[in-house]
Amino acid sequence: MLLEPRLIVELALLGCITGTLSGLLGIGGGMMMVPFLSILLDAKGYPPQYAVKIAVATSLATICFTSLSSVRAHHRRGAVRWPVVGLLAPGILAGSIGGSQIAVALPGKSLNWLFAAFLAFSATRMFINTRPEPTRTLPGPAGGFAMGSLIGVVSSMVGAGGAFISVPFMTRCNVRIHDAVGTSSALGFPIALAGTLGYVWAGRWLPPMPPGSVGYLYLPGLLVISMCSMSTAPLGAHLAHRMDIAPLKRVFAVFLYLLAAYFVLR
Repeated sequence: MLLEPRLIVELALLGCITGTLSGLLGIGGGMMMVPFLSILLDAKGYPPQYAVKIAVATSLATICFTSLSSVRAHHRRGAVRWPVVGLLAPGILAGSIGGSQIAVALPGKSLNWLFAAFLAFSATRMFINTRPEPTRTLPGPAGGFAMGSLIGVVSSMVGAGGAFISVPFMTRCNVRIHDAVGTSSALGFPIALAGTLGYVWAGRWLPPMPPGSVGYLYLPGLLVISMCSMSTAPLGAHLAHRMDIAPLKRVFAVFLYLLAAYFVLR
């Protein structure tokens, strides 16, 4: 389907910014994609109670693509702990499907507040910049399923890849930080796939809104944003190795606080 040239430019710009910031600051794309895609849909006149859910679903779908390229790079460096992926993945699949159904059932305002809390939490972590101390070992199958379910539920409700929970959890369980990041990239795929399918199924009764949507998944946005974000993420990573990003993270944290306030007040 054809898109307005202006909409293509707006989606492409969002994808380029998202990819660059992801590579530069190591943040999840959903942190930028969900708020600005929902604002963009609001401006196009789509009901706010649907806009944020469409934005979350589309953000999750983009992670399907970005996580594959990321996990391949981490796997080449031996930084993916596949047994840990196997431990957490069953719970993640169940939690991601369940989380998408909970998110769809919630009023749009409640989902706005939840996303605002996620932004504020992420901003605070950027300011404090703490690294959890290893104090325990990985749980058994039951504990792994429970933790995976928690990661899946929360991630699918805010359109994130789960690193904001899984990386601190793994580092506390004596997984090296580089391995935790690499393993988290592998966990992003089941989160994104199960969550996306959950949003498509939950919105199967909706008319294509906006045009080109399948359920709550906005296919034109997925296509344009994914292509642009994947092309600019290497640029962000390159810049990260050439500059001191600590001050930039604090500035970006302030920006996230402002976005959180917007979601509370909208």
